[in-house]
Amino acid sequence: MLKERQLIERIRKLAASSSVGAVAQGIGDDCAILQPPPGSRLLVTTDLCIENVHFRRKWHPAPSVGHRCLTRGLSDIAAMGGAPVACFLSLGLPPKLPQTWVDRFLQGFHNLARRFHIQLAGGDISTATEIVADIVVIGHVRDGGAVLRSGARPGDRIYVTGSLGSSAAVLRQLVSGKRIKPTRSSAHFYPQPRIQVGRWLLRHGLATAMIDLSDGLSVDMAHICEESRVSAFINSGKIPIARGATLDLALHGGEDYELLFTARKRAKIPARIAGLPVTELGTIASSRNYSSAIQILSENGTIRPLPHGGWQHFTERHSSQRYRETRAGKSR
Repeated sequence: MLKERQLIERIRKLAASSSVGAVAQGIGDDCAILQPPPGSRLLVTTDLCIENVHFRRKWHPAPSVGHRCLTRGLSDIAAMGGAPVACFLSLGLPPKLPQTWVDRFLQGFHNLARRFHIQLAGGDISTATEIVADIVVIGHVRDGGAVLRSGARPGDRIYVTGSLGSSAAVLRQLVSGKRIKPTRSSAHFYPQPRIQVGRWLLRHGLATAMIDLSDGLSVDMAHICEESRVSAFINSGKIPIARGATLDLALHGGEDYELLFTARKRAKIPARIAGLPVTELGTIASSRNYSSAIQILSENGTIRPLPHGGWQHFTERHSSQRYRETRAGKSR
């Protein structure tokens, strides 16, 4: 692999090829200088991607790892209704990592950045025992305009974009030993941040609360309930399950990077936004109405509490050897 200064220079040239107006000064000084649009506030999000936790080299080709790394940050910006303007990437790399792997990782990262017109404005490089990629994404919204998780109110309807469970279904196949070609259309290898949807919802003032589905519907819906101090009722028969997935994977699989949002009862939510299908899942209720944060109507007509079955670090279940073998690659 290239020495540090040579690698930095290669990254700098790559970043310079996608220069945008919001970055007044990028790589080359101690700090980047950003110039957000007048009357806007900055959004800042950060995520770690760690080898054998969020990806595996034997499963995920380098361009996919770079793409997935940036998607995590972009998806957070989408969930606030923001527009991305710049990103920062810090890498921990094993000394014997092939330079071709690094180059292909950077190309996958850069291709997605260029598509959303954002510039790599800085970062850091260090030696590490395993690959670590720390991504920071900066976005902006008009002053006071961000969509928060805390805006849901009783009577609001619950919606989700796209379909759920596809990424987890692919991961399950990888764990079973099946070889899968990582195509660009794969929601697991090349997930798509829903920037256009988030911005459309903000622009039209329709979403009362919003979150991206990185950890799983069960966990992320609970986040909205907690921040909004409400409960939720979901109809399992309305959940848009991806082809090849199951209800369990749609509820708990994670890494869908779709947008889960709420809207007032009388709001007119179109069936498609930015070309994506939008599905109504259920209703927001008072926190006093249910014994748990989320209730789900099953196909057999029974109503039961929905447990948090998605991804959470540092839990006993997820610390087991079985989890490390079967769920490496999950988000957060």
